[in-house]
Amino acid sequence: MQTVLYILQVLVALGLLNVWLLRSGRGTAYRGGNAQSMREEFAVYGLPGWVMYGVGGLKVVAALSLLAGIWVHVVVLPAAAVVAVLMVGALAMHLKVRDPLAKSLPAFSVLVLCGAICWLSTH
Repeated sequence: MQTVLYILQVLVALGLLNVWLLRSGRGTAYRGGNAQSMREEFAVYGLPGWVMYGVGGLKVVAALSLLAGIWVHVVVLPAAAVVAVLMVGALAMHLKVRDPLAKSLPAFSVLVLCGAICWLSTH
């Protein structure tokens, strides 16, 4: 089961780093409303710019912690829990702007993966 946990940690971490460091300025089919960048997406949700930087910072730190967690196990549960909470927030924002359910699929998937990481890291 440890191998499954490591795989999930790497999947979530690389996904978060991809979205926040490589693709934040690009449009995707999953951005809220008609946003074409991360900045536009947060504006669609009615959130100020500093919230984007706060959420992004938390996600990048959590992603790096999930990777470090392969060697330093104590950081895995808090990192996955932070990401899970942020994914609940992302789902709430998609609901707020009445996005089609398909746009919530990545946030829901990461939430499920983080739930699995939390469970596996405590068993």
